[in-house]
Formats: sequence, structure tokens, C-alpha cells
Amino acid sequence: MELDPKQYKLLSKVKLPSDLRNLDISKLPALCEEIRKFLLESVSKSSGHLASGLGVVELTVALHYVYDTPDDQIVWDVGHQAYPHKILTGRAEQLDTIRQLNGLHPFPWREESEFDSASVGHSSTSIGLALGMSIANKIKGLANKVIAVIGDGALTGGMAFEALNHAGGLKSDMLVILNDNEKSISESVGALSSNLSDILSSAFYNNVRDGTYDFLGKYIPFLKDFTQKTAEHIKGMVMPGTLFEEFGFNYIGPIDGHNVIGLIETLQNMKKLKGPQFLHVVTQKGRGYKPAEDDPTSYHGVPKFELNYSLPKSKAKTYAQVFGDFLVKRAEQDPLMVAITPAMKEGSCMNEFAEKYPDRFFDVAIAEQHAVTLAAGMAIDGLHPIVCIYSTFLQRSYDQIIHDVAIQNLPIVFAIDRAGIVGADGPTHQGQFDISFLRIVPNMTIMTPSCFSEMINMLDFACGYKGPIAVRYPRGTELPVVLEVVPIEYGKGSLIRKGENIVFLNFGALLGYVQKAAEKLNATVVDMRFAKPIDEDIILQLADPYNTLFVTVEDGSVIGGAGEGVAALFEKNLINIPLLNLGLPDEFVEQGRPEELYRMLRLDEDGIVSQVQEYMENNNID
Repeated sequence: MELDPKQYKLLSKVKLPSDLRNLDISKLPALCEEIRKFLLESVSKSSGHLASGLGVVELTVALHYVYDTPDDQIVWDVGHQAYPHKILTGRAEQLDTIRQLNGLHPFPWREESEFDSASVGHSSTSIGLALGMSIANKIKGLANKVIAVIGDGALTGGMAFEALNHAGGLKSDMLVILNDNEKSISESVGALSSNLSDILSSAFYNNVRDGTYDFLGKYIPFLKDFTQKTAEHIKGMVMPGTLFEEFGFNYIGPIDGHNVIGLIETLQNMKKLKGPQFLHVVTQKGRGYKPAEDDPTSYHGVPKFELNYSLPKSKAKTYAQVFGDFLVKRAEQDPLMVAITPAMKEGSCMNEFAEKYPDRFFDVAIAEQHAVTLAAGMAIDGLHPIVCIYSTFLQRSYDQIIHDVAIQNLPIVFAIDRAGIVGADGPTHQGQFDISFLRIVPNMTIMTPSCFSEMINMLDFACGYKGPIAVRYPRGTELPVVLEVVPIEYGKGSLIRKGENIVFLNFGALLGYVQKAAEKLNATVVDMRFAKPIDEDIILQLADPYNTLFVTVEDGSVIGGAGEGVAALFEKNLINIPLLNLGLPDEFVEQGRPEELYRMLRLDEDGIVSQVQEYMENNNID
């Protein structure tokens, strides 16, 4: 998408941050408006993250104006707010390719640009990354500055506080910027707050303060302690920064995150200060586009849409919606059922449950570890917890799954949303590892529904199971399948097609592709239903001389996956029949539409057929 100089008089001249720094500061408010307009125009045509980027336009401009990027390093937490950063760092005309196959990455990505200090995508990592970079600069004798930009949501993650504690203890030269877009503190932004921020960020104030403390410490020690405590008490009365001061940071703010000139002045002052600095910036998510201002949740990630019209709504039902409906119906039957999510209420369609049963719904914020351990405590005392976590985020709670749940064999249901290929969010969000890392955990059961009806049956079964059990399901809608739904029996699969010579063992949501491939190859199909335990009986029944090839298919990693469980079964029982394991390869899967990615990975109907045929040809199998 080209930058028309007539529409974008300033932005068309800013190819890199060095161009930005050549502009007169008085032109920056107008530049911010052009960036916001371009962001809206581009994302509305391509889809992508929107509201977060609209909220940090001025902050992004101020950071690149004050700091000598890329030598000075900016680390964006999660990174969905980094679209303005990409626009200012040489990628504006590629922005309409973002989140598409072979296009720009949806988050900052090191291989994409020298201005992307770290490849990110998960929450609460920016402060730890920035601290590591700051330490590296010190050891190498570099004077480069490091800045972490973290949102108020991401700051709820425990990793952020661990890093704050460490950074304050080391007294590292780094800046943490809290991008706070909560409306509850917006009244704090005003003349008093701005004046205080100017004073507290100035070199004069900090030199006088530190000089006074040094003098008192040397000559009147008891007064130094009294003066420090008095200063902290007074400062804590007029601003919410006492907590961060306790971590060892010099706290400044809150300041208006949409006053680009004021931001620049504060950052220029803070750039001169030594030690850990904390700047609290208040912004408005969706700034400059009223529908996004009014409903930032819906405009967080958007499909293609027409500006100034309502967002298009998909009519196709999704697995997440099926889960949300199940929760409400199950809660009516089970008064001890509780639901837990780490900040994914909307994405996992838990809104209706939260509204109907507010005392039984627990959004723990971005704290996957705590979500699992909280569920363990509830299960110990007789509640029936369902923990709903995206597959890619479940890996953050692995220790708690093992230590707090599996060892105690607690009856907890893990609803693993967005398992398998997620699509446009790319390598950081593909749900490709959950089967592999859960299979090796004792006491863990893993169920893999192939369609909506199977998912409902499995969730119902899981809620009555007396141990940890996972039901993993993909993002989006179901593939068309042909099967008769039969009652769930623990650890048992279902024979749904009888063919000749080739046996497909399907694990999960690719059954629609597998059935079509089986029709072309006249193959037998078993919907295995369970990735752990593997149904040994049905495999042994089909392992006869007339079947010349077994093929496992799963939308998870081949390494450590269910297919490897079948291979182990073959080895244990000395089954001498060729086995082909199909699934996600030993590599991180890029962004793109799921159907594109499955085609690229050769896991759609044609890809499965061709892989089977090639395997048979290469191994001389008739």
C-alpha cells in the first residue's frame, strides 16, 4: 500500500526514525494524525490488531524521536500495539501484508527488522528482556538505552514483577513505560500531574534529591532515613507510584500519552537519569476512531471491514462458542462447577457464563500459572473447576500442571482452546505443542474432538472424570465430517469407515480431510478420540497382514505426538506394519489463514493423499 504524498505529506517523508528526528517538533502532532489515519486505512483493508496501535501512536513517535533507535532498543510487550512502530521503521508500505502468508509478522520480529529488538508475542516478557539487554550493554561497555513498553494488562503477569524486582535490586539503567489505557485513572491526567511529572523527571530535582540524601547519610544519618520516608509518604499521597518506588524504580507520572510534545519533554529528561526509571503513561485504546474507542475489545483484532460501518460478524459457529454454550448448560446441572480463564473471557466465549454465574467465574488476568494452581486448590476442597486456556498459553503453566494437578491426580478439566493451527498470529500463537508436552505427564488424559458434537460429548465426559483431563479444540469452525456419534468410553476410539490395505488413525479436528483422503484411497478410518491413552485394542484388531500401512494424522507436533504413541505400541507388540506419522513438522509455523497453512503443510485432503502415495512408492508398498 503506497503512501500517497498528497494524503500523507509528513508520513511519506518518514521512511526511518532518522527522518522522524529531522522533523521540527511542532510538526509531530500532525504526523501522529497521519499515522493514525494510515493505520486505520491499512488494517481495515487487511485485518489485524487495531485498537492497541491506535492508542500508542504518540508514544511511539516520542520514543523514536528521543531515542537513537535501533542502537537504543525498544521492547514492546506482546507486540500487538507495534503497528505504528512498524510504520515508522521502514515497513509502512508493507503493512497491508501483515498476518498474511509471507507477509509482515503480526508482532515485532528480529529477522524482519533491526528495529525489532526482540521477537515477541506472549505477555509480560518485556521487562525481563529489557533487563537482559541492559546488563549486556553494561558488560560490553555500551551506553545504549533500553526501554520496555508494557500495558496495564500485561503488568498483571508474574514475570513482569519478577523482572521489576530484579531490575530494582541491580539498579540497572533502563526505562519501563507503563502504557495504561484503563479509564479509571484518566482523571489523574491534568495540570497538576503534568507539572509534577515535569518536576520529578528533571535532572535538577533528581540531583537535589540524591545530593540531599548523600549529605544526610554522611553527616546526619538518622535524618536521611526520616527524610526518605517523608518524601515517599508525600509522593505516595499525590500519585500511584509507591509500589514501583518500593521495587527500586524512580516513578514518574501518570502523564498524558496523547500529548506527543509533553511525552518528548519528559522522555528527554528521563533519558539523562541513571538507574531504573518508571514512566506511567495514560492512553486511550482505539484513540481517534470512535467505534474502537467505544468498544476496544471488539476492535482489538479485526477482520477486513469498511470504515465507519459495523464490523462484519461471522455467521459460522465456532468451537469456542460451542464451549461457551456448554459451560452455561453444565453450570445449570452442577452447582459446584467453576470456570477459570487467564484474561481470555471474550476470546473463549465465556461472557454468558460470567454474566449468569459471576460468583463461579474467575478471570485471573494474565497469570496462567496461578490459574492452574487456583483450580488445584478449588478441586482439593470439592469444587469442579474447568480451566480454559489457549494452547499456546498453556505451556506457560507446565510446572503447575505437573506439580499441583497431576501429582495429586486432581479432577480438573482443561479446555484447551485454539489447539493446532491458529493462523494469522503466527509462530508465537500456533497451538502445536500441547499433545506432546501433556502426553508425558502421568495421570493426564487427552481428548481430541473431531467436530462440535464430539466436543460436547467429550466435555460432558470430562466433567465426570476423576482426574486431570484435557479436551483440545481448534480455533474457528468445524470441518464437515460424516460419523455417527456414539457414547464416550474411556480410552476407546471409534471405527467410522472400513476400507482396504490402509488404516488412518485420526486424532482431532482434521477428520474431515482424513475422510475425504480415505475415500480416494479406499482406506479404513478410526477416529481415535483419545491422544492419551491410545486405544490399543482397536489398533491390534486392525494390525493384520491385509493392512499394509497405518497412517496417523494429528494437528499437533509429530515429535512427541500421538503418532509416536502408536509407534511405541507397534514396537512393544512387535507389529511389523509400516507406519506413517503425519502432523505438524519440527519447525515453527508461520502466519497465514489456516486453510493456507494446512495446504502448505500437506495436511489437507490432497496433501494427505500425496504424502501417503509418496511414502508407499518410496518404500515399495503395494
